[in-house]
Amino acid sequence: MTDSLITVIFPCYNAHQYLGVALDSVFAQTYPKIEIIIVNDGSTESETLEFLSSLNSSVNVVHQENKGLPSARNRGFKEAQGKFVLPLDCDDWLEPSAIEQLLKAVKVGGESVFAFPQMMLEDQGAGTTVKHYNGFEQLFLNQLPYCLLLPKNAWKKIGGYDESMRQGYEDWEFNIQLIKNGWRAVTVSKPLFHYRVTESGMLLSTSGRQHCELWKTIRKKHSEIYHFRELKNTWLEWRKNPSSYPLWFYFIWLLVNSIVPTAWCSKVFSWARGYSNSRRVTRVYRKGKVEVVERPSRAQP
Repeated sequence: MTDSLITVIFPCYNAHQYLGVALDSVFAQTYPKIEIIIVNDGSTESETLEFLSSLNSSVNVVHQENKGLPSARNRGFKEAQGKFVLPLDCDDWLEPSAIEQLLKAVKVGGESVFAFPQMMLEDQGAGTTVKHYNGFEQLFLNQLPYCLLLPKNAWKKIGGYDESMRQGYEDWEFNIQLIKNGWRAVTVSKPLFHYRVTESGMLLSTSGRQHCELWKTIRKKHSEIYHFRELKNTWLEWRKNPSSYPLWFYFIWLLVNSIVPTAWCSKVFSWARGYSNSRRVTRVYRKGKVEVVERPSRAQP
């Protein structure tokens, strides 16, 4: 497995100002066998098109009309020659040993596993997130970072990203698909991934109302795993793993979402997200102020 080819995929839409840093971080990896694919999702800015045309043959640039992020990710997976694939956004970047350490984690984890690292927030946020993996909690909150190393056959088995989810959270729905199909995560407890926080990015731009609406879309699509009996079984499986909240909280969340308007649910979620961040982020700086300080994840009794 140490000789496996790794494919790094960059979906790209008008991202020339950041893409160079992201590419340099991949070129600097300590792991030698890496394929790089950039999927140009119909970029219109001349600067981005010029940057892509200036790249040499070490980078495979694939062009398509604008179809959205899920489609661009799927196209990258289709083109990938590697046994393992790491999707990465154009404005993020890796530490030099990231791929090597993620691959080692997958090797130790055995069959049907994928790996992710802790992530450092940059620009309008700063700090290191304290990430964990709890399959039950994942059904309600997207706890995984935006950097996963997974076998290409996991993507094939799942059927790829849902291309109808162009409004966001397609990665969350994909992660739930991983759970449904028996895949498990291995955490590398080192900050190997830099996530650029911007006003237009999902971390700051997604409102509580939008989150609730997208979650309801996911719940409707995967209704069978949100039935009480299935939730109980999943809860029993994961109740002793670390989580941001006591897991009984999510049963209340499910009940509230079933009986009250989305506007009310969004207020509950906005409060919950702030509380969750305060448990998972070592330090977050916004507008020059330290807003939250790390608290340890809760282990269920």
